Amino acid sequence: MRVLVTGAAGQLGRDTLLACERAGDQVLGVDRSTVDITDRDAVLGAVTSFAPDAVINCAAWTAVDACEDDPDRALLCNGLAVRFLAEGCDRVGAHFVHVGTDYVFDGTLDRPYHEWDETNPESVYGMTKLIGEREALVLGPSAAVVRTSWVCGEHGNNMVKTVLRLVDQHPTLSFVADQVGHPTFTADLAPMLRRVALDRRSGVHHLTNQTPTSWYGFVREIVALTGRDPDAMVRPITTAELQPPRPAPRPANSVLDNAVARMSGLPMMRDFREPLAELVGRLTA
Repeated sequence: MRVLVTGAAGQLGRDTLLACERAGDQVLGVDRSTVDITDRDAVLGAVTSFAPDAVINCAAWTAVDACEDDPDRALLCNGLAVRFLAEGCDRVGAHFVHVGTDYVFDGTLDRPYHEWDETNPESVYGMTKLIGEREALVLGPSAAVVRTSWVCGEHGNNMVKTVLRLVDQHPTLSFVADQVGHPTFTADLAPMLRRVALDRRSGVHHLTNQTPTSWYGFVREIVALTGRDPDAMVRPITTAELQPPRPAPRPANSVLDNAVARMSGLPMMRDFREPLAELVGRLTA
């Protein structure tokens, strides 16, 4: 399979490149320095010249709070750029796999969100990512949107790396206990993105590692893996207690039910604690 991966310098893009290479695919990875996905001509040129069987879009502007201050940039990067990629895929007959987010939901549901639940983003980031989903799905059966959440990997900035840095700088850490979701690890998600592309699956899929937790619970797991006592080191707080308050609202419930994958026979990704232990081991070796 010939695969073009956007956002190839990011944590998910890099692992997606690796997953495709390991599977024997012919892969072209692009990032902002090589192909600006907000430039229609650049996108169409790259896609038509490489003529991939699939395009996996891992590129996005994910600075959630910064998006609040610059909605036009967020809309360009997370919305209109997806239209350009969809156009390119349509021209060459490539299957389009676009990575989405839990932020398309408002987080008020009292159960995990499945793929058919109503979206209602409360942040600029979530709104622009929802627009990107719609731009991708214009391709119909030739496109899939993979929503995921709380992404962590070896190659980029994320909560795991932040906590590993903080434990050496502070005797106690405070994290919110009233936001719940699925930590998801790029080492597990990347092969699933390739599987969706290879199978030419369509529509919306929720793909996450399993077992929900709060940010407080997640940090406790990380701290314990460093050999420290999470009971002594990690303190729960509410979102309202965050100082300074975050400009963009976060969904309180980000738990994504992987219903489409479960019902259509795709394997469930692992309990998040397994890839977490592997990642902490690599980062602290």
